[in-house]
Amino acid sequence: MSEQQDPPPTPFGFYEKGRKPRITGIEVTALVLSVLWLAGAGVFILVIARPTDAGETGALRFAMIALAVFMPVAMIWVAATAARASQVMRAESQRLQAAIDALRHTYIRENQSRDAVTEPTVTKKLDEIAAAQRKTETALAIFTSTRQPSPPRTPPPAADRPTDQNSDQVDLPLGTSAEEMQPPLDREDLIRALNFPETPEDRDGFAALRKALKDRTTAQLIQAAQDVLTLLSHDGIYMEDLRPDRARPEVWRSFAEGARGRAVAALGGVRDRSSLALTATRMRQDPIFRDAAHHFLRLFDRMFTQFAETASDEEIAQLADTRTARAFMLLGRVAGTFD
Repeated sequence: MSEQQDPPPTPFGFYEKGRKPRITGIEVTALVLSVLWLAGAGVFILVIARPTDAGETGALRFAMIALAVFMPVAMIWVAATAARASQVMRAESQRLQAAIDALRHTYIRENQSRDAVTEPTVTKKLDEIAAAQRKTETALAIFTSTRQPSPPRTPPPAADRPTDQNSDQVDLPLGTSAEEMQPPLDREDLIRALNFPETPEDRDGFAALRKALKDRTTAQLIQAAQDVLTLLSHDGIYMEDLRPDRARPEVWRSFAEGARGRAVAALGGVRDRSSLALTATRMRQDPIFRDAAHHFLRLFDRMFTQFAETASDEEIAQLADTRTARAFMLLGRVAGTFD
């Protein structure tokens, strides 16, 4: 016995119904009304209103009678056809709505299952990133602690040292790091390095930057300044576009001596409202940017305190015009250092 096959599915996932035409109540009603009308018209013509005249009057009368008999029948079937079409359209609309609901429910279930699978993966990735960040911070802390210059060792007494009369070597002091043997960084090179090279052809700027990176303290400040300048550039904020109000060297010296708040408010000379608003928003919403900004402010404070001890007013004015100093003015004002 042949196995009965299911009808082919429609594009919306439902099985089509039989394609054979079937008579509905609309056709039955139209047929009954047609029969009743034809029967009544026939009785009226044949029994009540018999034709009496012949000729042209009879032909005209026959045409009018035929029109009066068959016109209502035609109107009945037109109405029946319209009603059947309306019924089919309603049925198709219901099927289409059911198909759309089924697709929507399927889509929602797939998204829920995908989210259920993706959420643990995302959480795992975030945990891995946080663990990697903690490892990096630990490695940096270890590296920084190991880079601290060790205290100079006291050479042992001459009596305790082995003597070799045949040796002409000169004793060298131990515990001196390579950083301590570097000559001190000139203030001119420091100022030029804090401004960063202007163009790729700025040889003097790159030379000063290389010298500054050999000094540990200055290298930390330059790295912190580079980090905040890069983060600020993501919001379209560039230090060369800022035109802050210049503060007198006396105000800078007061800041180096520990003055804060209104006493050094002139240092926050950045007036660009868009840059201040974008930086303040980034400071509130981005913890990485906030930590980088505070780290940069601490390093700049420490560097300038040492710089102002021996710098002239002209050198202080030159340093205040560097990109690093402008970043300090912008971030210091947003952080409330000058309030």
